[in-house]
Order: sequence, then structure tokens, then C-alpha cells
Amino acid sequence: MIQIGPHTFALNEPLTIAALAGAFVLLVILVLLVMAVRASGRSARTVEAVVQQVGQLNRDVQTIGQNQHQLAGNLQTVSETQTNAQLQVIQTVETRLADVQLQMNEKLAENARRAALALSEMQDRMKETLHGSSEKTTESLTQLQERLATIDKAQTNIEKLSGDVLSLQDILSNKQTRGAFGEIQLNDIVSKALPADAYSFQATLSNGRRADCLIHLPNPPGPIVIDAKFPLEAYEALVAAETKESANRALGELKTAVRTHINAISERYLIEGETADGALMFLPSEAVYAELHARLPDIVRHGFNQRVWIVSPTTCMATLNTMRAILKDARMREQAGAIRKALKQLHRDVEIIGEKAGKLETHLRQAGDDVSGVITAATRAGKRADRLDNFDFEELAQDTDTTIVKLAKDR
Repeated sequence: MIQIGPHTFALNEPLTIAALAGAFVLLVILVLLVMAVRASGRSARTVEAVVQQVGQLNRDVQTIGQNQHQLAGNLQTVSETQTNAQLQVIQTVETRLADVQLQMNEKLAENARRAALALSEMQDRMKETLHGSSEKTTESLTQLQERLATIDKAQTNIEKLSGDVLSLQDILSNKQTRGAFGEIQLNDIVSKALPADAYSFQATLSNGRRADCLIHLPNPPGPIVIDAKFPLEAYEALVAAETKESANRALGELKTAVRTHINAISERYLIEGETADGALMFLPSEAVYAELHARLPDIVRHGFNQRVWIVSPTTCMATLNTMRAILKDARMREQAGAIRKALKQLHRDVEIIGEKAGKLETHLRQAGDDVSGVITAATRAGKRADRLDNFDFEELAQDTDTTIVKLAKDR
């Protein structure tokens, strides 16, 4: 930095550099002048030229000084202008920052208000949702309690049913009780399908055998026996078989047991002249019936040959309905005479009804004629009453009947 009076110049500024260069040139010129003065051997023209050059150099130096002064003023103006511009920029930036800060504060306040409103709405919705969820939860718990109560009741029923099943297993495990169970089931089916006088249970035949059920069918075919004792042990062994060998062995035992039972029924309950030429073997299980027809068809054919028909609860009901139709037809034939007599009486009653209807028609026709005459007379009397009301005597005289009706004297 160079301090000249009130002005300060930096060494790196162009004007300062130019001034220094001028001063250096001036110094060199002075040195040359000194050297020229020392060189007294030069001519006066040279000295005069040098003086002129020095004067010109002085003028140039003055010009440079003026230019430096003007440059210093310009630099000061530029500095002031730059300072003012910086102040204006700072003020503008501060103003804009204040505006931006105000806008940010407004936006933050608006966002805070919206957030508070959204939070309030969310809280309301959460309250409603929680209230609805509470109600639904209460309702679900109520339904759950009801279902649990139903499940408890069902479990109680299942336990009772389990006890009944165990009892049923105990019944089926005993041959006598199993026979009684089949008889009870047969009794229920027969009592629902046939009238009470069409069957009898535990009927004793002429050979001393006692039939589980005897259906009193007319001849032909005659009374038919239903046996309810089935060998269930072999079938249970077949169901419980775990290997193929044990299953085949149990199937063979079942085949032998059923064949033996069919032969026993044929020998005991087919009595010529007393029972029908055939009997029914009742199976208390549809599964056993299906197993016989599926895996032992030769046993079913053997039953046909021995005139022993194997029936299940379903087919037994169908067979009994057929027997009921046979019984109904037989009883209708027995009552044919009474039916003809009743039909004759019914025909006579129809004839009487026809005669009475003819007489009633005659009476009704006469009554209709009488009613028609009464209506005609009433119409004529009404017309005359209208004429009397209008005092139309001349027309009344013309229309008056000349026949004079004599009135009877009062007695």
C-alpha cells in the first residue's frame, strides 16, 4: 500500500503500477540528464532537446498525476457505488428473508392448524371405531358365549350318545341281546307298515319253532316268516381285520355263517301248507346288507335257491308295503258283496236325489212365474199411482179396465 496525502493506492492496481512506471521513467531521465550534464562535450542543441524532453516529461508526469487523481476519484466512486449496491442487496435480501420467514410462519401455522384438525378428526374416528369395535367385540363375546353354551350342550349330548353307543356295543356284543335288538327294530318297522291284525311276534309254528315275526298273508302265498337273528360276529371280525389274510379269513367265516343261517331258516320256517313258500332274513344294518351283495353275491343267490330273501331295514319296509297292498286287495275281495250292496243303495239314493231335484225344479219354475206376475202387477200399479199423482183423469179413464171387481161384504 502507498499513502499519498489523503489517498491510498494499492500496489496491485493498474493505475498505481502505471504511476510507478512513470516515476521510474522520470528517475531514469533524471539520471540521464545528470549523465548528460556531466557530459559537457555535447552540444547545446542536445541540451536544449533534453530540456524540452524533460519539460515534456514533466508535463507527461503532471498528466499522469492528474490521471491518477481522476482514477482515485473514479475508484472512490466505484467503491461507494459498490458499497451502496451491497447495502441495497443486503436490505433486499433481508426484506425477502423477512417475507419468506413470514410466509414460512404462516404456512407453518396453517400446517399446524390442519394437522390439529386432522388429528382431531382422527381422534373422533378412532373413538367411533373403538366404540364400534367395543360393541362388536361385546356382541362377538355374547355370541361366543352362546356358542360355547351350545357346544357344552352338544358335548353333553355327545357324552350321552357315547354312553348310548357303549350300551349299544354291549347289546351287540351279546348274541341274545343282539337278537332282541334286531327284533325291536323289526317290530318298529312292521308296526309302522302293517295294521295290527296283520302280523304277530314270537308266533309258535306246528313244528315247535318260534318265529320272530309272522305276517298273516292270504293264500296264496300264505303266512310268511321274518327272522331277525343274524350272525354278526363274523362281520365284526371282517370290519376289524387289519391285514389282507385276516380279512380273507373273516370273509370266509362270514360266508359260512350266513350260509348256515340261511339253511336253518329254510329248514325251520318253510312248512308246506302252513307257511308261505319263502321266508325273510332281516338284517338290522344297511352296511351288512351292502357287504353281502358286494362281496358275497353267491350267498345271496344261495338264499334265492333256499327261498330265503335277505332284506335290510329299507328293503324290508318296501316289502312290507307290498304286503300291505296284498292284504288290502284280499280284504276288498272279501268285502266285494258288501261293496256291491252299498253301491246299489248308493245308486238308489242317487235316483231319489234326481226325482227330488225334478220336483224342486217344477216348484222353482212355478215360483218364478208367480214372481214374474207379481212384478208385472206391481209395475202396472206404479204407473197408475204416477198418473193419479199428476191428476191425469182423462187418460186414467181411457186406460181403466171396465171389469168391475166385486168386493166381498164384511162378515
